[in-house]
Amino acid sequence: MLAVHFGAGNIGKGFVGNLLHKSGYHVCFVDLNIEVINEINVKKAYEVVILDNNKTKEIIENVSALNIQTQENEVIEAIVEADIVTTAVGASNLKYIAEVLAKGLIKRAQLNRKLLNVIACENAINASSILKDEIYKHLTEDEKSRVDQIIGFPNSSIDRLALKDPNGEKTTVWVEPFYEWIINDSEMVDDSNRIQGATYVKDLKPYLERKFFSVNTGHAITAYLGYLRGAKTIQTALKDPFIYKNVRGALEETGTLLIRKHGFNPTEHNAYIEQIIDRFQNPNVNDDVTRVGRAPIRKLGPNERLVSPARQLIDMNLDASHLALGIAAAILYDNNEDEESIKLQATLQEKGLKETILLYTELEKDHLLVQLINRQIRVLTSYDD
Repeated sequence: MLAVHFGAGNIGKGFVGNLLHKSGYHVCFVDLNIEVINEINVKKAYEVVILDNNKTKEIIENVSALNIQTQENEVIEAIVEADIVTTAVGASNLKYIAEVLAKGLIKRAQLNRKLLNVIACENAINASSILKDEIYKHLTEDEKSRVDQIIGFPNSSIDRLALKDPNGEKTTVWVEPFYEWIINDSEMVDDSNRIQGATYVKDLKPYLERKFFSVNTGHAITAYLGYLRGAKTIQTALKDPFIYKNVRGALEETGTLLIRKHGFNPTEHNAYIEQIIDRFQNPNVNDDVTRVGRAPIRKLGPNERLVSPARQLIDMNLDASHLALGIAAAILYDNNEDEESIKLQATLQEKGLKETILLYTELEKDHLLVQLINRQIRVLTSYDD
């Protein structure tokens, strides 16, 4: 069986490619990085180091790689022959791989090939739907109709920390022991080749929000509070009682929201929160707060991990004070090596605090959350607008 996977980065190799390999697929990576492509093709394998107490090593064999720029025809042929197509390129980069995917899928449809699932494994809600929209921009109405008959775009939720090798090895990736890949079964066109280790559900939305408003929310708040208080890593940040208390408080707030919206069992969800905190505190991991906190403007968006759950809680007349503190810390994120942070701080100086909040969160000016964010900024600093 052939899996074509776009993105030979940490998640691609350490998580998606790993599980595809264990499910019996030959994994063909499609990427831009010439060094990584060449090393994969020479070694025909790569190494995954699991960050448990033993630093267990796994060798992933039966792999190859193609260059999306210089080997477009080969990539198209691989899509025609594939048994599954997956991506892990970053949600904002899906548009850049859409055209070659469109060419491969329409050629497959013209040749009357078998059913195929295309799964975008990105840190975004409904990433496969986003990818489908980008692909369909390159198709005529007739071509869309043909592709619709044989191609499915099941959405999924992925969760695993994957880091580059600290020694600089291009074909080695370090991952935490925990992983979760949940796939929307109802959006699949072919369920004959299931992925070992993945979970299939009929309704993905509760699990997408559970992950996004728990793992991503808690991670971001740890990073922004950690940066403000001088911590270098997520792990050291959580040794600070103030940060620990507020991260746990934020996760309890999002837990209240998720339990009310989706009916999660409270006991099971509390155990999920404990698991998240344990993962963040893993002593075998050194995860920089600047990596986790990068792109603060995006993470302050109205449908993102901080503002969205806080707004929903406020609208239910429920407490969101810890989330508001996390939003405040994100607004104060002043990292001169992060382009979005530089822009955010420039906006703060030019427009002032309230206008900055309104601009990036898109909240109504009289929303109670705006007042709460203002108050929490003054908790973190003696900031004056």
